[in-house]
Amino acid sequence: MALSKHIFLTHHLRTLAKPHYLRHPQPPPSFISLRLLSFATPEEAAAERRKRKRRLRIEPPLSSLRQQHQPRPTTPQNPSSTNNPNAPKIPETVSVLSGNRLNLHNRILKLIRENDLDEAALYTRHSVYSNCRPTIFTCNAVMAAQLRQSRYSDLLSLHRFITQAGIGANIVTHNLLLTAFMDCRKTDMAMEHYKQLINNAPFNPSPTTYRILIKGLVDNNKIDRAMELKEEMLSKGLSADPIVYSYLMSGQAKVSNPDAVFELYEELKEKLGGSVSDGVIYGSLMKGYFLRGMEQEAMECYEETVGENSKLKMSAVAFNYILDALSKNGKFDEALKLFDRMLNEHDPPKRLTVNLGSYNVMVDGYCALGRFKDAINVFNSMGEKRCRPDTLSYNNLIEQLCKNDLLGEAEELYKDMGEKGVSPDEFTFVLLMDTCFKESRPDDAAAYFKTMVESKLRPNLGVYDRLVDGLVKVGKVDEAKSFFDLMMGKLRMNDDSYKFMMNALFDIGQHDEVLKIVDRMLREDPADFSDELQEFVREALAKEGRDEELTKLMDDIEREKKEAADREAEAAEKAKASARAAVSSLINSPKLFGNKQPEEQSTITGEAASINDNDKQEEVSVQETAAEASSSGEGGEAESLVAAEARSDGAL
Repeated sequence: MALSKHIFLTHHLRTLAKPHYLRHPQPPPSFISLRLLSFATPEEAAAERRKRKRRLRIEPPLSSLRQQHQPRPTTPQNPSSTNNPNAPKIPETVSVLSGNRLNLHNRILKLIRENDLDEAALYTRHSVYSNCRPTIFTCNAVMAAQLRQSRYSDLLSLHRFITQAGIGANIVTHNLLLTAFMDCRKTDMAMEHYKQLINNAPFNPSPTTYRILIKGLVDNNKIDRAMELKEEMLSKGLSADPIVYSYLMSGQAKVSNPDAVFELYEELKEKLGGSVSDGVIYGSLMKGYFLRGMEQEAMECYEETVGENSKLKMSAVAFNYILDALSKNGKFDEALKLFDRMLNEHDPPKRLTVNLGSYNVMVDGYCALGRFKDAINVFNSMGEKRCRPDTLSYNNLIEQLCKNDLLGEAEELYKDMGEKGVSPDEFTFVLLMDTCFKESRPDDAAAYFKTMVESKLRPNLGVYDRLVDGLVKVGKVDEAKSFFDLMMGKLRMNDDSYKFMMNALFDIGQHDEVLKIVDRMLREDPADFSDELQEFVREALAKEGRDEELTKLMDDIEREKKEAADREAEAAEKAKASARAAVSSLINSPKLFGNKQPEEQSTITGEAASINDNDKQEEVSVQETAAEASSSGEGGEAESLVAAEARSDGAL
C-alpha cells in the first residue's frame, strides 16, 4: 500500500512538471489593462460613481426586453447634451403606454368623458407621485379637454405642474399651449414660446404648430407677422400647406386686400405643381372675387368647387369657408342649399361634412338677416349631427341676442349651458350683466356679477367699474359699496375707482364709510393712498369741517404701527436673550465640559457600593442557606459551603 502510494505521487509530480502548450496562447496582462480595472485613489472612484449616477438620472436603464433593442434617444441638435442634467427631456414614445400606465390612462379618459375635469386633473397630479406615473399622452388628454372648455388657467396650471415634475413634453403639448395663448389673445407670449420651442426643444415644430400660430395671428389682426411666419415655415423645409394658405387668404380678405388673396393662391399653385386639390382655399378665393366685384367669377368658382363634377377634396372646414363667403356676400339662399346638402352627406365616421363651425356660420347668417328664431333653432339642432356647442358658440349667439334686445332668449341659452355641462366664462356674464343694466334690471346684473365671482372667474377692473357705475346711477350705493368691499382685496384699483366710490358715499352723507375705506387702505397697502387721493378726501371732509379726522386717523395708524414694531423688536430682543441664556447654561453644564475625573471616581464609587451591596446580599443568603441546612441535618455541608465562600472572599 505504501509502495503504490509512493509511485502515484511520483508520477503525479512528473506530470505537473511537464510544460503544457495551449492552442491559443494569451499574453500576460499588461500594466495598462490591469490599471483600467481599478482607480488610483478613492476620490477617483467616488467621482466615477457620481458620474454614473448622473448618467442614470438622465438616461434611465431599459426595464423591459421589448425596449432592449431600441436605440437610445439623443438630442438631434446636440448629442452631447445627454450629459447635461439641464438639457430638455426627451419625450416618451407611445410604447410606454402599456400595463398599469395604460390602465391609468383609460381611467382618466373615463373621467374626461364624464366631464369631471377637476377630478381628472387632480388624479393626474396625484399619480405623478405614485408608482405609476402618467405618460405625457395622459397629460395631453386632460389639457386638451380643458382647452375645449376654455379652462385656460387650469390648463396652464397643469402644464406648469408636469413641467416641474419632469415629464417630457412632446409637440402636442406645445401645440396645446400655443392654442391657449392664441385663444386668450396673448400673441406675444405665444411667439415667445415658439422661439423657445425652436431653440431648446429636441424636436422640430410640426405643420400643426404653424397652423395654430398663423391662424392666431390672423384672428388677432397681425397679418404681416403671419406672412413672415409662413416664409419661416417654408425655409425650414416644410411643404406648402393649403390650410395655412387658407388662413392667410382669409386674413387678407378680412382686411379687403383681394390682390394679396390671388397672389397667395398663385404661389400655392406653383408650389404644388400647378393645381390645388384641397378645397379649403376656394372659399377665401371666392371672397377675393367678391371684393373685386366679380360676382359671376365667384359663383363659377363655387360651381367648380362643390359641383357634381368636382374632384376636389372637400372637408367640413372647406365647406365652412364657402358657406361664410356666400352668407356674407348676399348669397344666403345658396348657403342654405349647401348647408342642407352638407347635412345630408354627413355620415360619420366615413364622411364628415358638418362640424361646430358650420352651425356657427349659419347662426351668424340668420342673425345678420334678423331671423333670430331660426338661428336659435339651428343652434339647438346641433345634437342631431353629434355636434356639441362650446362656450364660444354660446357667447356668439348670446351676444347677437343681447344686441337686439332679446335678453329673455339669451338667458334661456345661459340656462341651457348649465344643463349641457358647458361652463360660462367672464364674457358670458359681462354680456348678461350689461344687458340687464340696459333693461333696467340692476339687481339681476349684480346677481350675475356675484355668480361670476363665486364661479372663481376673475373679472377685471373694467367690469367692476361698469357694475359699480350701473348700481350708483340707479341709487343703489349700498349695494355698490358691498361689491367694493368684496373686490377691494382682489383687484388692484386705481385712483379713479377709489374716487368714484368715495364721491358716491360723500353724496349721500356717509363720510364715516369713506374714513373706513381710508383706514383699510392705510393698514393693508398704504401705497394705494396716494397724495392725490389724500387731497381729494381732505377737501371733501373740509366741506363738513371734518378734515382733522383724516389727520387724526393717519396719526393713530402711524402710532399703532410704531407701537407694534416696538413690541416686535422687544419680543425679538427677549427671544435673543433667552437663546443666549440657554446657550450659556449649556456651555457651563458639567455634563458638556465638566471634569471627567470626578465622574469616573463617582462611577467607581457607585460600582463599589453596588458590589458591597451585592456581597452583603450574598452573605445573607449564604447564612440563611447554612441555617436551613443545619436545621435539616445537613450541618457538614453547610459549614463547608460557608468556608468555601469565606475563602473566595479572601482571595478577592
